[in-house]
Amino acid sequence: MGYRNLRQCVEDLRRHGRLIQIDDAIDAHLEAAEIQRRVYANGGPAVYFANVKNCRFPMVSNLFGSLDQARFLFRDTIDQVKRLIELKIDPNELWKRPLRYAGAPLWALKMMPSKRRSGPVLKNQTKIDQLPQLVSWPADGGAYVTLPQVYTEDIDQPGAMKSNLGMYRVQLAGNDYAANAEIGLHYQIHRGIGVHHAAALAASRPFHANIFVGGTPAMSLAAVMPLPEGLSELSFAGALAGHRIPMASGSTSLPLYAEADFCIAGTIHPPTKPEGPFGDHLGYYSLTHPFPVLTVEKVYHRDDAIWPFTVVGRPPQEDTTFGALIHEITGPIIPTVLAGVKAVHAVDAAGVHPLMLAIGSERYVPYDERTRPKELLTQANAILGQGQMSLAKYLMIIANEDDPNLEIHDLPRYFGHLLERIDWRRDLHFQTETTIDTLDYSSGQFNHGSKLVMAAVGRPIRELVNRLPENLSLPDGFHAPQVALPGVMVVQGPAFQGANQIERFCAAFDAGAPINQFPLIVIADDSSFAAASLNNFVWTLFTRSNPAADAHGIESFTQEKHWGCRGSLVIDARLKPWNAPPLEEDPAVSARVDALAARGGAIAKYL
Repeated sequence: MGYRNLRQCVEDLRRHGRLIQIDDAIDAHLEAAEIQRRVYANGGPAVYFANVKNCRFPMVSNLFGSLDQARFLFRDTIDQVKRLIELKIDPNELWKRPLRYAGAPLWALKMMPSKRRSGPVLKNQTKIDQLPQLVSWPADGGAYVTLPQVYTEDIDQPGAMKSNLGMYRVQLAGNDYAANAEIGLHYQIHRGIGVHHAAALAASRPFHANIFVGGTPAMSLAAVMPLPEGLSELSFAGALAGHRIPMASGSTSLPLYAEADFCIAGTIHPPTKPEGPFGDHLGYYSLTHPFPVLTVEKVYHRDDAIWPFTVVGRPPQEDTTFGALIHEITGPIIPTVLAGVKAVHAVDAAGVHPLMLAIGSERYVPYDERTRPKELLTQANAILGQGQMSLAKYLMIIANEDDPNLEIHDLPRYFGHLLERIDWRRDLHFQTETTIDTLDYSSGQFNHGSKLVMAAVGRPIRELVNRLPENLSLPDGFHAPQVALPGVMVVQGPAFQGANQIERFCAAFDAGAPINQFPLIVIADDSSFAAASLNNFVWTLFTRSNPAADAHGIESFTQEKHWGCRGSLVIDARLKPWNAPPLEEDPAVSARVDALAARGGAIAKYL
């Protein structure tokens, strides 16, 4: 339904049995996060923490704990939003089916934010150290806001309609931040706030930001929605919330979201300061790096304020739902933005940006048999030039014509389709010395690494096996081969000491050796773990490898600056010394949550 504020949402979830309240005193330092992770993993409801240690504000998590729950939150408006998407794809639909789109003018009005002089969020003021100090992982650099809505405006075209609302993590304390006066603002490359920040720096003008926490869940979803530059997230939030988003002016340099639970208002001044570490959604710590600092000017909160939070970590986590809902809403737009592309899928289990799958079209020579990728390569370049899709590290693309019924979210079938057809001699296309996701440490460089496009078309050129060859002999130090998927072998390798170890592995075989029955061989630190599940496999392979450095091959060659291999492709997915450490929970905190579960109650079944 169209919630005006977070309190309405919480009470609605409670009435419908979609929320559990914990009255025990819960510590925001590690304990609340561990409870959230367990509840999410066990398919639990939203969790209301009524008694937060050393803090007077209650907390709530798991609002988006499943796709079913997310649909429930927006049950009265999501169909209307999808119809607006349909009209964007083809405006002529308005005249073809006028009854279906009869409310379109009203929806458009609801997308316009409204101006207010004041609002509930302005009722009270507090300080940063009075807010819930959420710490999710043991080595985090301090307390963080994990569901922020960071609002900025274009200094050259001020106003809500040219604004940006983004979800960029906010460090409330720790490192070198002056207590109650400074907080860290971490935003990654290719984010809308960067455009605004760059303009302010170029003009030597103050760069203001308001950080909203809470309010209608539509604002949280809008903050992560990949909208084109120039399209206001406030407009999208209004459509999804079913009402115009009220913005109050006059109290700070920028308007405030009037129904937010909290607002931190301030100005970003040079220089940067160290931010991090932070346990992120790739399943590792993003390390300490210089990021912008917000000088805090005011901290507001409403009377009945609730602090919403989420916990990120190795997928799947609650933010997995954001990706699923975004795909459900915006997926139909992809073919209108990228000609010939039928579908794309950023694989959540691989950390989103490390692996993207695509289904394209081969129409360049329709009268000829498809024997090698042509138009697919054009479409791959278009994908890598489009918004946040440009951050994909591995991009796999296949032709719809080869299997029109293939569903892009069916990973085993997709991988099988590609491996049956791909020719490692010609179908690997690297981009080196390029930008990659800020959170990806596989290259050992910050924001920098390589990309690999794998394109496959035509009839199968091989059959995929799912049994290891008999009497398989591996080079010294390599052992415990496992079948992860048909055509995919995972081999346990020695601890990383350099790429020459993998070259030695490849040199032990020629293209006729039985091991080449597996077109893809992955070298891992723990082959049993990597092959135990599809999630383990994609997480290990795609988060721990840098294509240009870690892709090797049996009988590899370089011809006219093109690299390929005549035998199996071999990818080194071992942890390297420069990789960020994987996330692990604190045993003492785990024991406290175990004790909470042992006491019974409604929460126990989810812990």
